[in-house]
Amino acid sequence: MRKVVILMMALVTAEMATAQTFKLNEAGYFNAGGTDVMAFSDFYPEGHQGGVCVIMNGKRIATNGDIRMEATPGQWQPVPKQLSRKVENGRITTTLCYPDSSRHMTGFNPMVYPDYHVNYTVNVEPQGNGILVTVDLDKPVPDFLLGKAGFNLEFFPGELFGKPWVMDQTGGIYPQQPNGPLLQVATNRGHDGDYFTSQAAPSRGGFPSAPKQKANLAQLDGEGYSPLRADDIIAEPYAVGRIFISRPDAPSQKLRVESFTGDLKLYDGRMNHNNGWFVLRSEIAKGATKGAVRWLITPEVDKDWRYPAVIQTSQIGYTTRQPKTVVIETDPRDTAVGHADLVRIDANGEQSVCRVEPKVWGQFLRYRYLTADFSEVTEPGLYQVKYGQSVSSVFRIADDVYERGVWQPVIEYFLPVQMCHMRVSEKYRIWHDACHMDDALMAHVGNHIDGYDQQPGLSKYAEGEKVPGVNVGGWHDAGDFDLRVESQAGEAYILALAYEQFHPEIDATAIDQQRHRVEIHEPDGKNDILQQVENGALTVVRSYQALGRLYRGIICNSLRQYAMLGDAAAMTDGIIGNDDDRWIFTEDNPMRALSTAAQLAGAARVLRGFNDELSYECQQIAADIYHQTEVSGMMAGMKLQAAVELYLTTGEAEYLDVVLSQQEQIVRSVGRSAWFIARVAKELETKKDKRSRQFVAAYRNALMGYKTQLDQQAAETPYGVPYRPSIWGAGWDIQRFGFEYYFLAAAYPDIFPKETVYNALNFVLGCHPGSNTASFASGVGAKSATVAYGLNRADWSYIPGGVVSGTALIRPDFPELLTFPFLWQQTEYVLGGGSSHYMFLVLAAKNI
Repeated sequence: MRKVVILMMALVTAEMATAQTFKLNEAGYFNAGGTDVMAFSDFYPEGHQGGVCVIMNGKRIATNGDIRMEATPGQWQPVPKQLSRKVENGRITTTLCYPDSSRHMTGFNPMVYPDYHVNYTVNVEPQGNGILVTVDLDKPVPDFLLGKAGFNLEFFPGELFGKPWVMDQTGGIYPQQPNGPLLQVATNRGHDGDYFTSQAAPSRGGFPSAPKQKANLAQLDGEGYSPLRADDIIAEPYAVGRIFISRPDAPSQKLRVESFTGDLKLYDGRMNHNNGWFVLRSEIAKGATKGAVRWLITPEVDKDWRYPAVIQTSQIGYTTRQPKTVVIETDPRDTAVGHADLVRIDANGEQSVCRVEPKVWGQFLRYRYLTADFSEVTEPGLYQVKYGQSVSSVFRIADDVYERGVWQPVIEYFLPVQMCHMRVSEKYRIWHDACHMDDALMAHVGNHIDGYDQQPGLSKYAEGEKVPGVNVGGWHDAGDFDLRVESQAGEAYILALAYEQFHPEIDATAIDQQRHRVEIHEPDGKNDILQQVENGALTVVRSYQALGRLYRGIICNSLRQYAMLGDAAAMTDGIIGNDDDRWIFTEDNPMRALSTAAQLAGAARVLRGFNDELSYECQQIAADIYHQTEVSGMMAGMKLQAAVELYLTTGEAEYLDVVLSQQEQIVRSVGRSAWFIARVAKELETKKDKRSRQFVAAYRNALMGYKTQLDQQAAETPYGVPYRPSIWGAGWDIQRFGFEYYFLAAAYPDIFPKETVYNALNFVLGCHPGSNTASFASGVGAKSATVAYGLNRADWSYIPGGVVSGTALIRPDFPELLTFPFLWQQTEYVLGGGSSHYMFLVLAAKNI
């Protein structure tokens, strides 16, 4: 009898193996029809990206399937360290551990790990119509973590509001906002581990890094709610059971989860973190190790599903003479190529004006790409592209397509709204009241947050001492409200180069630095771009004068302040010298110092005749930093840029001599320096001396090689620009590339064709991968990112002219741009190029 049972079990196992729905593909994840299940291809759990991930019919439904120490963790809670990932024998096995000591109470965003050292494996494999997830621990969970440690799977809320779920026999609706009652549990913070090590990070460019410093947890926690210990008050689970089904009403998103090792609980992660997701979890039982977690995840599979073609165009359109290449993204299994029709829309309706057969570009990421060229169409009007059942947004063809509401919102809205130490009004609306007028106290020594780290011995001020005169100028960075030097000087610099190159006239805002008032859409007789250059220069210069050196930046002193959503003026009380004042940091960073010197020198040029005193101060500080900062190796390139900008500002021979003396370095690393050297090299072409002629010849020859390199990189994608996507959206990188490329195209049009500038701009304006073809520039184009990670993100809103990071990559191959305000890697605004590089690109396209 025993043999019969064994034989029957073997037959059942064999039948299940042959009946498995999901198969491993070459990209290293499981696929069945329109459904993919990935396992630890990504590792960015604090950004809701990693672990076990389910994509159904072109949408990421669930993610971050992994062991966590809290029911609803946020970005500040501990995450595991991934040790290895193996794809073999039809399964994916990932080994991870707690803690990651490199992040314990130190680093860019310090975390606090509980006193539990564990290695574990997550095995993911097909079983029947689903995916079996099994977790093995090398030691059981300690008593203080029972009820806390468990396996979590996060569900994206943006697709679920108002939609149903079922737990066993109980049903419910995903709510628009988190709802009580509350659940109070013991915090993990009473059991902190001892994992901190002060070992220094690797050296930078030959400069030794300072030892790691420890974060002051009492300071970061502050009083009351703290994002760092937000595990003690959470929402009660909406339901408890063994079988959970999300979206039973919609086969395209229906996902079933069964737990074999403990109850499933559905939580709302937004109760203790505004940026949380819905969380399905099961807790790890006392004493459990092998098979501590066993889930069967069964998505509804549509074997016949095909990715619908996505037509990617500029959301604003094209000038009559610029290239008009449309990218069409299709399912990789589609082999037929249909016709692409350009339709003109007028008062009488629509009319097809051009039909082309798209060219097959080939495979990129997970899709098959076609390109359709409509450049021959030059008649002004409204247009739309159709391909099969797919239709693009409506766009314009007109020579004035860039003239209104394209680059202007950066200056009309975004930069004024971001201005610090100002009350910002727009008629009936107050964007924020006068803020941070109590800036700033000298930072305490130690590791802080967001990359701020005050080393000892770098300031003439004592910890907590008032630093006078720094409550002026600057822009808040994204929604974080801090002022970091590279954002402030960098923004002023890019704006200065835009004004220097194109001289755009715009006066739509009244800015009063003396009264700390801004009124949007009220002219004051001054060029708004120059006023914004002034605003950025003021914070850098006044902080330098107060400290006797560059600041690292100014940031709030606790995590409760850092995570604040709403009016910037609510962060502090405006009264100088108390516990809510922001801190000002210094640093010893030669590379950042020299880049700031270059940026101040550039700003000095355009401030002449507008604010002569500030122009002089920018130039003098830039020169002082330049002469005081000694560098070598890779760091020399940054000093080279400072020399170029100082030469263009002063005309002094010593700076030109440095450029000429670095010919060999410039030629060897031409990709890093080509764009800023180009402006000096063109001037050298007019000189007759042998040294200048040799430099010009060597530089031009190096540019030819660089152009070949760029062509090879651009050919890797259908978008005509170098683009190698990673976790973060690549929009800012491509804008920066286009900004730098413009100087080469302007100086050497015979080598660098202008079309690449258009390609970079079109990418930002909607011609980019993925089903969401929104313009990254909020409020610009027929469809744009109008839910963004800015100061008003809690309202699911946007700031016109802000430019989001853009389409991210869910590794290894899924491009994604979600409509969700709390994903910084997709929808964040920043200073220091995020919007200004975009503005520059539009002006370049308009004037090229």
